Amino acid sequence: MGEENPELPVQRGAVDTHCHLFLGDREPADVVEAARAAGVDRLICVGIDPETSDTSRELADSLPGVFATAGVHPHDASTFDPAVSRRIEELVLDPRVIGVGECGLDYYRMRSPVEDQRRTLEAHVELSNSSGKPMVVHVRDAWPDILAILESRGAERVVIHCFSGDADIARECARRGYWLSFAGTVTYPKNAHLREAASIVEDHRLLVETDAPFLAPQKLRGRDNEPANVMLTLEELARVRDVDLATLVGTTSENARNAFPALR
Repeated sequence: MGEENPELPVQRGAVDTHCHLFLGDREPADVVEAARAAGVDRLICVGIDPETSDTSRELADSLPGVFATAGVHPHDASTFDPAVSRRIEELVLDPRVIGVGECGLDYYRMRSPVEDQRRTLEAHVELSNSSGKPMVVHVRDAWPDILAILESRGAERVVIHCFSGDADIARECARRGYWLSFAGTVTYPKNAHLREAASIVEDHRLLVETDAPFLAPQKLRGRDNEPANVMLTLEELARVRDVDLATLVGTTSENARNAFPALR
C-alpha cells in the first residue's frame, strides 16, 4: 500500500481583530455575511463596557466566525467600580470571550480622569494575566504612561489596537512581545509614520483590524467602516511591506490565532 496523502494546508481567510458590530447601522448578521464574501472569515467584536461586552458575547454565540472580548474603554474608566469589575471578570470567564478589553489610556479626549484610567488599566492587566487571555489596548497620546504601566504590572499578552506610534515605539512594543494591529489609518496620506512603522514590524507581530464602524480606509473616508474593508488595509500593508496580498492574509491570520489562542 502507498503512503497516506500528506495533510493539505488549510487556506484561511483574513481576520479582523477589532470591530464593534453593536455600533453600526446595519444588522450585524448582514455585516458578517458581507465580510465573509470579501474574504474575512473571522472577526473579533470588542466590548467597551459591561453592556456592550455582553452584547458582543451574544453575537459571538449567534453568528459563526464572530468572537468577543470584554472590558471597559478608557473613556468610561470613571465608571469602573467594584460592581463593574465583577461583571467584566464574569464575562471574561466565558469561553466565547477570547480577550480582555478594550482598555487603555486616552489622553486626547480625556473623558475620564487620568487616575481612573490608570486604575482601570491596571485592573485589566491583572485580569488578563490571571485569565491567560490577551488584553486589547487602546492608546492615544499616552505612550510613555501605557508602556510604563504594562511593564511595571507585568502584562503578559498584549495586543496594541489601532497602532498609532512611530517606528521606534513599534520596535519597543515588538521587543516586549506585543502584537501590533494596524487599522485603516495606515492608508491616510498624512500618516507616513504609520506606514514606516508597519514596514518594520516583524512578520509574526503584525495584525490587522478595522475598528468598524470607525476609521474607514482612505478610499471610503466619510462612510461607516465594516469588517469587509479590512481587505483594503491589508492591500496597503502588503504594498508597504512589499509582499503579495495572499501571503499577508495568511501571515496576519496565523498571527491572530497566536495572539488570541481561543480564535478557531
